[in-house]
Amino acid sequence: MTTLAFDEKGVDVVYEGTEFRLSKDLIEGATGKSYFEVTDHEVLQIVEADPSLSGQARQIRDIVR
Repeated sequence: MTTLAFDEKGVDVVYEGTEFRLSKDLIEGATGKSYFEVTDHEVLQIVEADPSLSGQARQIRDIVR
């Protein structure tokens, strides 16, 4: 299971028991979008090769409000 915790500067990730941080700049570079326009599904796709995506994708701007 992968856990994502969003804030204004990046995402704290726990993936297969390993904790790490994806910075805002890294996410923008990987997606080609402004950080706050990226969705949680897009971040999950950066972390996992073939993620199980469920529910409606939410933009980071809506998550950190």
